Amino acid sequence: MIRDITIGQYYPAKSILHRLDPRVKLVSTLLYLVSLFLFKSIPGYIVATLFLAVVIRLSKVPFSYIVKGLKPVIMLLMITVIFNLFLTRDGEVLFHAWIFTITEGGLQTAVYMAVRLIYLIIGSSLMTFTTTPNELTDGIEKLLHPLNKIHVPVHEVAMIMSIALRFIPILLEETDKIMKAQIARGADLENGNIIQRAKNMIPILVPLFVSAFRRANDLAMAMEARCYRGGDGRTKMKPLHYEKRDRIAYVVVIVYVIAVFVIGRYVPLHVWVF
Repeated sequence: MIRDITIGQYYPAKSILHRLDPRVKLVSTLLYLVSLFLFKSIPGYIVATLFLAVVIRLSKVPFSYIVKGLKPVIMLLMITVIFNLFLTRDGEVLFHAWIFTITEGGLQTAVYMAVRLIYLIIGSSLMTFTTTPNELTDGIEKLLHPLNKIHVPVHEVAMIMSIALRFIPILLEETDKIMKAQIARGADLENGNIIQRAKNMIPILVPLFVSAFRRANDLAMAMEARCYRGGDGRTKMKPLHYEKRDRIAYVVVIVYVIAVFVIGRYVPLHVWVF
């Protein structure tokens, strides 16, 4: 399960998405996530699915690698589906047994919410798959640059977010190594009740926290040794500039958001069927 977590990881490839400006990918991802909540009909989901499929194709990231990142959140998806399925009481009753009741509205809401969460995770992952941590830091800093006028430490905030994102795969790899080492020493991490399993996690959490603090200290010492003093007066090795493809990407995303809003709310399903 630890190996299946792909958030924060970069997948190197030669695609048009990898060459886009990081600001374009950040804004486009935000617009796409917002667009998932602008419609409540099948035509809207069809448009969102087609758009996501095209983006995945253009990214050249293997679909199996993208789907692997969904495994750690299956439990969250199941909980969301169950809550919406049994707690929504709109429409005709489809099933009733004891205290469990499934209605037409509950089934529809559960399916829609599950699809939205899956698309949300995939859309967010594609941004990290196609953007290096350095590019992500530069993009966030450039987008938040106007906040410098009100004395917000934009550079420091962007660097903290980038370091936190970069530490995720490192800590996951460290966790996997610690778990294998403890299992090799006879630790039982699978059996027992919830309390026993929680106690069994102590030999993993303690060295993990020690390793995290040691890495943070090493990073701080390395930054201090390189005379890092914040963002004031710093220059960029690779300044960000909008290219023609970046402007085209903005137009495509805006057209998609408008289309999914209009089609998802005002175009009936029978128009698509016939």
